[in-house]
Amino acid sequence: MKRITLISSLLIIGFLNPLHAQFTQVELFAGFDKTDFTLFSSYPINKSQTLSLNTLAFFQKYKQENEEFDEIGVQPTLFWNITKNISLGTSIYYNSFAGYSERLSAKYSLKNSRLAFVLIPTVAHSEQTDASYAEVFVQIQYNKPINDHMSLWLNGQFLSIWDKFKTHSRSYQQWRAGVSFDDVQVGFGLDMDQYGLKPINKISFGLYYRLTI
Repeated sequence: MKRITLISSLLIIGFLNPLHAQFTQVELFAGFDKTDFTLFSSYPINKSQTLSLNTLAFFQKYKQENEEFDEIGVQPTLFWNITKNISLGTSIYYNSFAGYSERLSAKYSLKNSRLAFVLIPTVAHSEQTDASYAEVFVQIQYNKPINDHMSLWLNGQFLSIWDKFKTHSRSYQQWRAGVSFDDVQVGFGLDMDQYGLKPINKISFGLYYRLTI
């Protein structure tokens, strides 16, 4: 079964930050059925700070009975900030299951001090299957400050991938609810994953820990 995935809470959290910000984020999600470890970094590469290099690396490990869904992924992305709300990005993505693919993405984002919304449509070409696919990602993020050092957080992100623009390949819905203490965020997570044309459903509930450096 073919799976082409872009799995990362941290990748999209990185998109919500200004392109000129230099940062690294790591997250560990430990659930009853799977464990995820993700690293995301973003660095400006020109003086005008309109270009940035974002790098994603992740490892996903299921329990032994579902180990065929295990994944490792690496993706460097070059983003060009056209306006305050619109960006274009190109990347090469490697996935341990699906191989290499070339990707072109557009990003539309809205953000204020408490609420953020991101929409990212993508077209890509898989070297393994020599076929194109389409992807749509949406994230909604809300935070409520408690004091100068603590905030409550609610994050939802949703992905759907269609091979040859018509056949379902992969989808997920990920929820995170927690509290942040300065640069550390902890809380509860729920991952709902769907794989394949006739979707195989996987649900995992657990805890997450996120650190911004």
